[in-house]
Amino acid sequence: MTRWLAEYAWLPEHAEPTPDVLIEAEGGRITAVTPLVGGGAPAVGVEVLRDAVRLPGLTLPGLANAHSHAFHRALRGRTHGGRGDFWTWRDVMYTVAARLDPDSYLALARAAYAEMALAGITCVGEFHYLHHGPDGTPYADPNVMSAALVEAAAHAGIRITLLDTAYLTATVAGDPLVGPQRRFGDGDALRWAERVSGFAPDDDHARVGAAIHSVRAVPAEQLATVAGWADRQGRPLHVHLSEQPAENDACRAVHGRTPTRLLADHGVLGRHTTAVHATHPTSADVTLLGDSRTGVCLCPTTERDLADGIGPARRMAEAGSPLSLGSDSHAVVDLFEEARAVELDERLRTRKRGHFTAAELVTAATAAGHAALGWGDAGQLAVGMRADLVTVRLDSARTAGVPPVGAFFAAGAADVTHVVVDGRTIVADGRHLTVDVPTELAHAIQAVTAP
Repeated sequence: MTRWLAEYAWLPEHAEPTPDVLIEAEGGRITAVTPLVGGGAPAVGVEVLRDAVRLPGLTLPGLANAHSHAFHRALRGRTHGGRGDFWTWRDVMYTVAARLDPDSYLALARAAYAEMALAGITCVGEFHYLHHGPDGTPYADPNVMSAALVEAAAHAGIRITLLDTAYLTATVAGDPLVGPQRRFGDGDALRWAERVSGFAPDDDHARVGAAIHSVRAVPAEQLATVAGWADRQGRPLHVHLSEQPAENDACRAVHGRTPTRLLADHGVLGRHTTAVHATHPTSADVTLLGDSRTGVCLCPTTERDLADGIGPARRMAEAGSPLSLGSDSHAVVDLFEEARAVELDERLRTRKRGHFTAAELVTAATAAGHAALGWGDAGQLAVGMRADLVTVRLDSARTAGVPPVGAFFAAGAADVTHVVVDGRTIVADGRHLTVDVPTELAHAIQAVTAP
């Protein structure tokens, strides 16, 4: 039995944090959550409190990063100056993608995931398409790059849903993959399904899901194959959707409909599907997503970094799409920043304030993100849930004087002091217990960016 005494804890169905909460866990699961003040609070023995680990500040459920490309971490600070757009950024990204091998990817992902742990992220959805060698030749083990990512997450101490991505063509019109893209492709969706079916990690921290890179990368007649595999296996399915207007225009030109409509027509949308970005949907698209209860993963720091635009977050939520959050390109790894950007970007888009409550943003960063990754038993401080705890200090230069309910609008990743994943402490006093994160990041990035 492990016990923690949280100065404040954000409990489910509560509009604001609860003071003085005793949280108990055994076998990686929460067994009791006991508020110690207020009417009807039970008496707790002195010996119980003596054994509890004190958590000063605000304790939240573990944060879920629902959309990650681990190798993009090597691009931070290298692509932000000068002019250009998503497409010019993509060319730079490809140069890094071409240099990775299983060993260098393990080192980079381990450090990137450990940085996420420092930021309070207890689970990551890795949108993975670096499957083969740089020239497209499969490795002897065709899933060795997937295995490197699963191992990296284990070293960092967090859970992972490996979203194995079908990436088959270069354009909506079906042009073949060329250059660095060749390592992404399996030829067709059936061969993709055969390869991914051969990867079944037995690690408790890892699950395998599926992804359609985009309507640019999977021909329309093969969308159902990928979606069908995910459905039969009971796995989450993610897809980049309408990230740029050019994608919408190309899809209309080839298929006479929007990407969202194309996905709907081929059975891709649904409760187990998450659309990533959805920055430029039409009103009809918003309705299609909401009516099918397709989730939407917003990545505001990447969407602004790449000049993609601001999506209609509030309208999508009201239509019925659960919202989750991702760090995507890792220009920033800070789900507090992602969460408040959902509200602040909506203010910029509408020139009005007050679109999302703090509780809604907490849900997007925790329970909704875990659910989108297939971990429905995580993301809440409640009995039976996974014992994932993230504590944020309330006495830093950023949070001093801020009421606990306002922490999500004031705190940042640097304010995370304590992280527990499945009952095991991963971060204590703001330090990762097994990974020297700055040193390992520097070495891993140098290895794949040096001239």
